[in-house]
Amino acid sequence: MKENIIFGLRPVIEAISAGKQIDKLMMQKGLQGQIFHELLQLVKDNGIHIQYVPIEKLNYTTHGNHQGVIAFVSPITYMQISEIVPELIEQGKNPLVVILDRITDVRNFGAIARTCECCGVHAIIVPEKETAQINADAMKTSAGALNIIPVCKEKNLYNTVKYLKSNGFNVIGCTEKSDKYIYKADYSKPTAIVMGSEEDGISPQILKIMDELLAIPILGEVKSLNVSVATAMILGEVVRQRM
Repeated sequence: MKENIIFGLRPVIEAISAGKQIDKLMMQKGLQGQIFHELLQLVKDNGIHIQYVPIEKLNYTTHGNHQGVIAFVSPITYMQISEIVPELIEQGKNPLVVILDRITDVRNFGAIARTCECCGVHAIIVPEKETAQINADAMKTSAGALNIIPVCKEKNLYNTVKYLKSNGFNVIGCTEKSDKYIYKADYSKPTAIVMGSEEDGISPQILKIMDELLAIPILGEVKSLNVSVATAMILGEVVRQRM
């Protein structure tokens, strides 16, 4: 984790100016001064999300002179789905993408990335906010998959889903709020699969614009699956049909 953090006003400014992708920026409330305002403007210009935290959290994260600012540098380079879709279509591929709606557990994220890479998923899409930080744990759990599969960080998942639908994707929400099982869908055309958060599933706004809602049959008394396991189950059916 220490390898992925930069702290101090000027070092963080230099990192952002050099084009490093910042996964998360923790900032102490009430900072003032010219250098701080320079950093704040740079953060706004680059659309970096700020998490305001008490100084105790900053002190716990590093014993260095953080000056009220700690940046977590992403070990991967994020992409945009609008860059990937045209390329896939031009190459004559049958696109398959997975959208993770507020998956925040880093090990779940890493496990999902590993499954996606093994199942031929062309890209993983996550929101800018409320998503797992891609840190050492996520990279390790992915078994190297996060170095291979493109991860797209999008400002608005609702608009991203609309974009995919307009490009011929069948957008499927994997949710228990359906009477239709994952085995009854046709995955032979361009497909986007949406997996919801560990706590409350797919956002209601996004749920409303799905082309299909599919459920995984649960035969036991525990009525829910871990999201990484659920992702593996539906992708296993996609692979079975596409092969």
